[in-house]
Amino acid sequence: MESAIPSHLQTARSRHRRVPDDYAPPYPSFVARHKPAVVNVIMAYFGLQYRGQPTATVTEALEQIAELFARANGPAHWDRAQYVDQAGFANVVSVAYWDDVARFDAWFELAREAWIGSDAASDGVGRFIEVLRPHVARYETLFSSLDRPEGVAVLADSMSGEVQEHAYWGGMRDRIALSQTDAMVPAGEPRAVRDGARIRIIAHDNLCLIRSGQDWSDTEAEERKMYLDDVEPVLREGMDFLRDDGVPIGCYANRYMRVVDAQGQPTEKSYGQSWWKSLAALERWAESHPTHVRIFGAAMKYLSTLGPNAKLRLYHEVTVAAADEQFFEYLNCHERTGMLNAVQGVTMKPA
Repeated sequence: MESAIPSHLQTARSRHRRVPDDYAPPYPSFVARHKPAVVNVIMAYFGLQYRGQPTATVTEALEQIAELFARANGPAHWDRAQYVDQAGFANVVSVAYWDDVARFDAWFELAREAWIGSDAASDGVGRFIEVLRPHVARYETLFSSLDRPEGVAVLADSMSGEVQEHAYWGGMRDRIALSQTDAMVPAGEPRAVRDGARIRIIAHDNLCLIRSGQDWSDTEAEERKMYLDDVEPVLREGMDFLRDDGVPIGCYANRYMRVVDAQGQPTEKSYGQSWWKSLAALERWAESHPTHVRIFGAAMKYLSTLGPNAKLRLYHEVTVAAADEQFFEYLNCHERTGMLNAVQGVTMKPA
């Protein structure tokens, strides 16, 4: 049994795990392993927002971001997902990943202006960029299987063997290397700065991001029906709660998205992606809020019924980012889009 924290990031603990050293999890899970030379990873969300059916402008914008990704120093991996938000707008989000800050910086300088600059301001389509570039000690992953990495794990050098820190409340925190010595408490409040037509959000230290995904493409008739009839509706209920009413419990914004293929067609994969005031706020929702208690109960019933024969694949990536590891910028988006939702009613200052 391995520790989820790689050996080169292990240090003497001043904060202890929530399980004893002889804890044995009830089922196997795995984490992504990067080469020790990787210092930071970059997670960059490029969003497009519009009403109704996609127009030629929308199609051109999606082609544009794909072309930008293909340029020199572009991402090592990217994927795309879509959803309709609480205001009735369609959103298409292309998520790109790097493990080299210098390559990302060289690429982003031009790509940012192309995606959200003055030329984009008049096309009538909302656009946004949300970027985290955490030190590897500030993020963790978890997978139910070894052979199909998703998200940032696609960039990893390998997957671990079975890890110890999972299947208990607090495992998410215990898999983050920084948790060995730091409580990762948030400091400050989000604020908005206007830069011409663009709105930039300055969040705060120890902002938390989770991407948590489901892949039912390998399931067969009975299992698929069980997932789609018994689990997915409960998951959707919880995701909708966070989207509509999450701010009071510390969830700034939530998107429950369907992954699409290269032709823009829905796949049998989905993920929730949400911004949280803190890891502690995410933990409280996971451990005790009725919406997540129902999700957890439905999932446990499903997995206990199928046991090791379950073909549903689950994963997540969780980041607690320092203040200088964040970038949020929005153009022509409604006020509840992403981190704009964290500053509703706040007077915006000029840049």
